[in-house]
Amino acid sequence: MQRNGGGVGAGGQPWVLRRVRLTWLSFMLFFILVFFPLIAHYYLTTIDEAGGPDKRIFGPRPGGELCEAKHVQDLCRIRESVSEELLQLEAKRQELNGEIARLNLRIEACKRSIDSAKQDLLQLKNVISQTEHSYKELMAQNQPKLSLPVRLLPDKEDPGLPPPKSARSCRLRSCFDYARCPLTSGFPVYVYDTGSYPWADYLDPLVKQAFAASVKSNIYITDNPSIACLYLVLVGELQESSSSPLPSPSELEKQLKALPYWRSDGHNHVLVHLSRKSMTQNFLYNVSTGRAAVAQSTFLEQQYREGFDLVVSPLVHALSEPNFLEVPPQVPVKRKYLFTFQGERVESLRSSLQEAPPQSFEEEMEGDPPADYDDRIIGTLKAVQDSHLDQVLVEFTCKNPRPSLPTEWALCGEREDRLEVLKASTFALVIAPGDGQLVASAGCGMRLFEALEVGTIPVVLGDHSRLPYHQFIRWSEAAIIVPKPRVTELHFLLRSLSDNDMLAMRRQGRFLWETYFSTSENVLNTLLASIRTSIQVPAAPIKEEPAHEIPHKAGKLAGTDANLADNGDLDLGPVETEPPYASPRFLRNFTYTAADTYRAWNRAPGPFHLFPHTPLDPVLPSEAKFLGSGTGFRPIGGGTGGSGKEFQAALGGNVPREQFTVVMLTYEREEVLMNSLERLNGLPYLNKVVVVWNSPKPPSDDLLWPDIGLPIVVVRTEKNSLNNRFLPWDAVETEAILSIDDDAHLRHDEIMFGFRVWREARDRIVGFPGRYHAWDVNHQSWLYNSNYSCELSMVLTGAAFFHKYYAYLYSYVMPQAIRDMVDEYINCEDIAMNFLVSHITRKPPIKVTSRWTFRCPGCPQALSHDDSHFHERHKCINFFVKVYGYMPLLYTQFRVDSVLFKTRLPHDKTKCFKFI
Repeated sequence: MQRNGGGVGAGGQPWVLRRVRLTWLSFMLFFILVFFPLIAHYYLTTIDEAGGPDKRIFGPRPGGELCEAKHVQDLCRIRESVSEELLQLEAKRQELNGEIARLNLRIEACKRSIDSAKQDLLQLKNVISQTEHSYKELMAQNQPKLSLPVRLLPDKEDPGLPPPKSARSCRLRSCFDYARCPLTSGFPVYVYDTGSYPWADYLDPLVKQAFAASVKSNIYITDNPSIACLYLVLVGELQESSSSPLPSPSELEKQLKALPYWRSDGHNHVLVHLSRKSMTQNFLYNVSTGRAAVAQSTFLEQQYREGFDLVVSPLVHALSEPNFLEVPPQVPVKRKYLFTFQGERVESLRSSLQEAPPQSFEEEMEGDPPADYDDRIIGTLKAVQDSHLDQVLVEFTCKNPRPSLPTEWALCGEREDRLEVLKASTFALVIAPGDGQLVASAGCGMRLFEALEVGTIPVVLGDHSRLPYHQFIRWSEAAIIVPKPRVTELHFLLRSLSDNDMLAMRRQGRFLWETYFSTSENVLNTLLASIRTSIQVPAAPIKEEPAHEIPHKAGKLAGTDANLADNGDLDLGPVETEPPYASPRFLRNFTYTAADTYRAWNRAPGPFHLFPHTPLDPVLPSEAKFLGSGTGFRPIGGGTGGSGKEFQAALGGNVPREQFTVVMLTYEREEVLMNSLERLNGLPYLNKVVVVWNSPKPPSDDLLWPDIGLPIVVVRTEKNSLNNRFLPWDAVETEAILSIDDDAHLRHDEIMFGFRVWREARDRIVGFPGRYHAWDVNHQSWLYNSNYSCELSMVLTGAAFFHKYYAYLYSYVMPQAIRDMVDEYINCEDIAMNFLVSHITRKPPIKVTSRWTFRCPGCPQALSHDDSHFHERHKCINFFVKVYGYMPLLYTQFRVDSVLFKTRLPHDKTKCFKFI
């Protein structure tokens, strides 16, 4: 134990010594490393300052003496070498950076190339798909493509017809020669020269002149009798004089048979008798007319051949045109008098009818009314007047009754006086003649005409009466027709009608009067249209405006300006790579005439024109496109539907595929026009662009038009008129028209969305900036308003879709006074189009997207910025209301957005439009 303990103590002394030595060495090392450099620095600095500039060791020496020192020369060489290497490295770095930039550009170019290739591949897939669809449609098509009829004319030789049992039993099937009127004949009509008639001297001069003037302007009239389908003979109204009495029935019959194309029985002839007076003698009653039809205002039951003869309206305005601005407005609905009647019986019914034993009331309803039945009507109406429940005017005696037929109620006083009373009447009674055998009379026709003319609703007492063109006109929509036994309930019936019903009947009556009865030209057109409709021959196609194109040359490819690419990365659908295709035309040549008779005759514009297409054509049910009727349809996802990707690949919808035409009105703003045309580059479903050059000065010779890959047709106009915007140019081959100003800036997605919406509402205006009509309480009139509002009633046609059908109506059917005012103010054409469409459809326009106005940066100031612009539009609205007789515009309180707008979608789905 001691040995071990002594060993430890003896051995611990050297360890302590070693530790002391290490501490000493560490201290010395710290001193040398810290203090020695400080001392050396101080020493050297002191020497340099004491020795002057020539004795410095580390300072710069003049003349480069530092490099002469041997121990510094190596450092200089090293510095120069390093500097040179740094310069080389910098040059290399710049070279590498340039290479990287070039490679990045190549990468971007490759990406663009890949995207373009993908787009081209998509386009090719779409073309293949379209071609496959077209091929399948051609293989499965079982309906011939129709177009304008090829005119077929009858043979000169007339084989004749087998005679009917009697002329009284004539019907079209037995007395009309259809062989002379093929469906595609064009309905040629030959009119005998009134001067060559034996009875020409007896014709009323006014009727004769009005008839001749109407014949000159009619498109169906031909001078070649050998190809005629129909032959017109004017036989009245005749005037009897004391020196030359009217020809007897036998003489008149002999003179008719002497007509050069009578062909023994007068088939395909129409004897026209136009009544200008309330008393028109029925002198054809005892004349055998053979197979010739009779068109006149007065018929006896045993004379009238249902479905063959025609009841026509009287010719009131023979040579004078009615002033539509003097027609009273259709509102207010209720006028001073609930109903009025002024008339006097010509003679007692008992003197004109055979005496018969008294009948009970039930027996009277089953048979003809008794001789004293009109006395009951007089008593009932007087009782209503005496009750003072409503203000009623009934007068059964006249100071100066107009001459009338026996058993008929004579008209009282002058026409102007009668019209003044009717203007204050809500309803006007038209009492049928007491003789039940007199089914139509000129006096009743005159009362009906005058009531419709001033907006009074006719009330016809006598359901046995034949009103003009009753085979085609649904008179129940414009008049109240009740049997005479219901006269005791008439007051209750009239009071029960709502304002809505009365205004609808008043508006329909105005349409009938304006379209069929107002002028001599309308009377002749209606007569021919009724016969043409009866034999199912289509009307003549409405004319189109020939587009006289201004030659122009295309310049650079459009779309090179980066500022025009404002649609982002939206995929709006395939740009059609196949040639532009037009909308099918005249697919309903014969169905429109044969199956749509009611709508053709009872809705504007009437049966006078054949349109290539209308927005009212029937739509197939959804399954039909998959079960045999899929020609032209492109369902979304092949019928399975889908979100944005599938949506943009096909048009879908309820109608076959189609394109649209841009119609752009411009006036001496070439730079603005070129920019607008460039923005159309790459727009899907665009057929062509029609530029309406509204300036008398042609475009500049050196003007380069953009090449947008589609035709740009520049149309020369005859005069500077805003109405030119809506002319039905023959260059427009699509149903859909996008009317757009040359300074309107629309994105492609907005245009495409508007087009898709229009396809579902083809009968309406679909557009972007909205306006509305506001009521001026102080002046009791209308104001045009462009302020932001939660209601609108107009969509400006400076950026709107509409059907070409309305271009025909605007140019050829709408009252000329409206177009004249547009030319006078050089304004209001968009208001006029909104009035027209709302008048036809009774629907408001549709506004899409959030746009309320347009801003075109850099464009010259437009006319709409002038204060007078709004004053003129106020005047236009009130003038148009006066022409139409009421305010056609209707309010709407919504706008249209796409289906998935603001809808949260799964990550694998996309919206229909990114911003809409």
